[in-house]
Amino acid sequence: MKKIQNSYKKSGVNISLANKLVNHISKVSGKNVKKRKYSKDADIIGGFGSLYDLSNSKIKDPVIVSCTDGVGTKLELANKFKKFNTIGIDLVAMCVNDLIVQGAKPLFFLDYIAVGKLNLKKTKSILSGIFKGCELADCKLVGGETAEMPGTYSFDKFDIAGFSVGIVSKKKILSKKKVKDKDIVLAIPSNGIHSNGYSLIRTILKNNKINNYLRKELLKPTKIYTREILKLANMSLINSAAHITGGGLIENLLRSVPENLSLNIDLSKIKVKKIFKWIKQNRITEKEMLKTFNCGIGFCIIAPKININKIKKCFSKKYQPYEIGTITKNKTKVFLRNSVKW
Repeated sequence: MKKIQNSYKKSGVNISLANKLVNHISKVSGKNVKKRKYSKDADIIGGFGSLYDLSNSKIKDPVIVSCTDGVGTKLELANKFKKFNTIGIDLVAMCVNDLIVQGAKPLFFLDYIAVGKLNLKKTKSILSGIFKGCELADCKLVGGETAEMPGTYSFDKFDIAGFSVGIVSKKKILSKKKVKDKDIVLAIPSNGIHSNGYSLIRTILKNNKINNYLRKELLKPTKIYTREILKLANMSLINSAAHITGGGLIENLLRSVPENLSLNIDLSKIKVKKIFKWIKQNRITEKEMLKTFNCGIGFCIIAPKININKIKKCFSKKYQPYEIGTITKNKTKVFLRNSVKW
């Protein structure tokens, strides 16, 4: 009787297929090699570690800032709709939008993709979004890891995580310490739901038919604010900022306001997008909406009121900032006025 030989491939891990993916990534990433600030000894893709040469940086008193994040259960809808080319943009956005809160310029990005069974076409599609996100954020994909993990993930399931590193001059760091009494709070529109609240959305979808409008809205990629916010920071037009993600508007804004000052928000000024009005109609309270979703505000900046016109000039018409509140010395830490106009 012939003995059956065990192998890694028979256990569910295909190394040769993974090598083909690495070769693909090397070819795609190699197109912009001349524009990158690598050490001359660096491997572009495929080395054990990624190198980045900071010796030519013109930033005085440089401070390194790092962030990591994922996309959450938005991945489940990408799988459901079999659309994978934008989820990578979300991944980059969730990381770099955190970096720029402190005024840091994103330098490079690394990804981690875990799958039950490696599908080259699907993984290449995911990576195309990551490359696009890095392009929009003006940073480089310098490395990553793709792990085939049968038994941990079913064959069509996957997860992605991102890691980004940026740099900022110590004097240019955006901080709540710079916020002053009578500063204004400006809301910058989101592109839609972005990447938060999808566990609740998936619960709602169990009782709703998914039409073309929903299909399009649910997978809209997260807006990347890098170019606009860094321009404002370099011009010293803003004091602090907040990326509106999990926890919603108020919770994230509070992280950018000093202990001795108060946050005053007029909820009626929020320009709610249509998709959030649809979500709220599914028996969701206003309190829950504001805590779970961005409700149309993807990013906030706190600045002196005198700078408002200069700030608006840094944004396209679609993402024009608008005033939703002020910073004061009230005893109450958070003061909310009116209600959202749903």
